[in-house]
Amino acid sequence: MESSVLDKLLKFYIKGEWVDPLSDDRMPVLNPASVQQVGEVALGGEADVDRAVAAAAAAFDQFSLSSKAERLDLLARIRAVTERRFEELAQAMRLEMGAPIKMAREAQADAAIGHLDGFVAALEKLEEQERFENGEVLLREPIGVCGLITPWNWPMNQVVLKVLPVIATGCTCVLKPSEHTPVSAMIYAEILDEAGVPAGVFNLVNGVGPVVGGALSRHPDVQMVSFTGSTRAGTAVTRDAADSVKRVTLELGGKSPNLVFADCDLEERVTQSVAECMFNSGQSCDAPTRLLVERSCYDEVVEIARRAAEATAVGNPEEEGDHIGPLFDQIQFDRVQNMIQVGIDEGANLIAGGIGRPKGFETGWFIRPTIFAEVKNTMRVAREEIFGPVLVIIPFDNEEEAVEIANDTPYGLAAYVQTGSAERAARLSRLLRAGAVHINGGAYEYGSPFGGYKASGNGREGGDMGLEDFLETKMVHGLA
Repeated sequence: MESSVLDKLLKFYIKGEWVDPLSDDRMPVLNPASVQQVGEVALGGEADVDRAVAAAAAAFDQFSLSSKAERLDLLARIRAVTERRFEELAQAMRLEMGAPIKMAREAQADAAIGHLDGFVAALEKLEEQERFENGEVLLREPIGVCGLITPWNWPMNQVVLKVLPVIATGCTCVLKPSEHTPVSAMIYAEILDEAGVPAGVFNLVNGVGPVVGGALSRHPDVQMVSFTGSTRAGTAVTRDAADSVKRVTLELGGKSPNLVFADCDLEERVTQSVAECMFNSGQSCDAPTRLLVERSCYDEVVEIARRAAEATAVGNPEEEGDHIGPLFDQIQFDRVQNMIQVGIDEGANLIAGGIGRPKGFETGWFIRPTIFAEVKNTMRVAREEIFGPVLVIIPFDNEEEAVEIANDTPYGLAAYVQTGSAERAARLSRLLRAGAVHINGGAYEYGSPFGGYKASGNGREGGDMGLEDFLETKMVHGLA
């Protein structure tokens, strides 16, 4: 990692310049695999947010009038610079959050290109002016200054899902990335600067959620807040935003069910299901962490899952391969360890993994891939988002009970179904209360909307619907 990028962790990007913070607060940035400090990040305060919002508000007057063609050209320049600095983004996320380098390239950094292409396609077909059959005219206009708050688990994925629709729609913004993963955000700020994003359209202030995130959510000159993170933090953002009646979109937690029926290819589908749960070390809001299994094949599925967990390699993020890496910090490590102990104390059957680090990993926040069988949906390990490589297996007797258990959760981000019956797959797609249903390994594709039901949030990110949250609708009556 170039020292110039790490040096910029002590600055903010405001009005097209790297500026010194008004706050003196700082915190170390650690490599979660080695627990070594790789830098220090400045933590902003309310005055820093005021300065950034003022820059965004001033830039909005001009940028909101830019043409679609001008914004498409700008997105094309952003893509070109992103491609050139792709490896730097991947290495940054390997360094700051422990993403294995292969996965950092193929998923974490790839999102910067894939989502951009999705937004370009959406913008190309966006009708900014539409005449109704009754003769009246509808205008779609940028909502204004947007506060963007992003998490540490998919740093670039979430940054681009918010920053790019801001630029595509003619809005302006202030980004508060996770203070735990600021390096990739700094590189992306450099990318936007080099691509020629006008001064003030994009601004970056690092800091902690209650301070910087709270100041953005409360700010009277911010018209919209887009937040990704925990459900607890999302409710705090909503409360902070209420007095100014600003738009709030939330992408929050999950405890996604994965329904396995005896008529699927059990070896293939269960093995892949375990891999999906463990991907990103289990640190994904839509991870399929509850494996609901038809009782007639339950014992066979438990054995397949056990073998799959034991075959899940844990490794150094710097090394090539399909292994998983560490959790991102000590707090998360301790929380996952505690939840594994909770599962043991609740009487669940530990069939793989357990307390402690994997063999050969005395340093770093590495976790043993863990599976509990004979779990009841009332147990804490079945109801709370653990955010680590921990899977629980719950039996069901019939399809009706499977749906009842699947929907018995405060969350509703994703659901997964493994079945050989196309009719059942179609039927369950309608019955499962979730923002996405994945059938037999069907994956999310760039350009599709992403978001959840219930405590998993509101609004959608990506593609056509990902632009809508950043647009206001205006009706013009009597225009010839």
